[in-house]
Amino acid sequence: MAVGVLVFGHGAGLEIGAAPLGQRGISSSQSIPLLQFTSGLTHESHKKDVEQVYLRCSEGSIEWMYPTGALIVNLRPNTSPASYKHLTVCIKPFKDSAGANIYLEKTGELKLLVRDGDRSPSKVYCFGYDQGGLFIEATPQQDISRKITGFQYELMNKGIASDLHTVSAPCRPCSDTEVLLAVCTSDFVIRGSIQDVTNQAEEQESIIHVGVNKLYRQKSKVFQLTGESGNWRGQIKTLLECGVKPGDGDFLFTGRMHFGEARLGCAPRFKDFQRMYKEAKDKGLNPCEIGPD
Repeated sequence: MAVGVLVFGHGAGLEIGAAPLGQRGISSSQSIPLLQFTSGLTHESHKKDVEQVYLRCSEGSIEWMYPTGALIVNLRPNTSPASYKHLTVCIKPFKDSAGANIYLEKTGELKLLVRDGDRSPSKVYCFGYDQGGLFIEATPQQDISRKITGFQYELMNKGIASDLHTVSAPCRPCSDTEVLLAVCTSDFVIRGSIQDVTNQAEEQESIIHVGVNKLYRQKSKVFQLTGESGNWRGQIKTLLECGVKPGDGDFLFTGRMHFGEARLGCAPRFKDFQRMYKEAKDKGLNPCEIGPD
């Protein structure tokens, strides 16, 4: 993980990183940057400073240590400006983030996004790229040395963001066409069984504990070998409302990575995937090749 610790002076501006284009519209480099900003410890006059940073990575984390004044975060992805209207920005505050309010800012108008002290567990806030940028304003504190404001951020295509944060998308069964396309475009594709399900009522999510029988693809090491038995296992998250339960039989699990977690996409029973894959292959309609066995 790349880490930069930066101490701002008055009126400083900074541009960080660059990321190539990818399947998500934009994608980060191999290491996910953690950007740390420090201010407010030495000069009283800095309490009204407004600093700016320009980030060109498609995902990363920001920590603002000892926040005073305000910080403007400008996301400048390494892609054509014409595609900005198709992008969604999502941020996920750190569990112990404190010391500042986070606003959505456009043409001088502020809309509160995350209030200082909001401890909503694992909550993700998403907005269209064209709705504005992030304006982070420090709140008055008696002791700023104990405050750190931080969050993760990701940029993605609007369609992907909608799938991740709309109840109907991950809960409804996928059509044959959607399954076959998911096999080609998902961040992970595995054949496996549901070993257990842990429901998290407070976060309105379920964790599916998966035993992996075959790993077709994964972009992150979510599914790993465990123990001396050499079995592959991993966890996939979905919405609690989907009502996932342990059961017999194999499934084809597909999905995307979101803030370092595997999120469920299409998940047909494996025998159904075999049928739809063979039918499409016989007609020459498969969008990509993958061994169905």
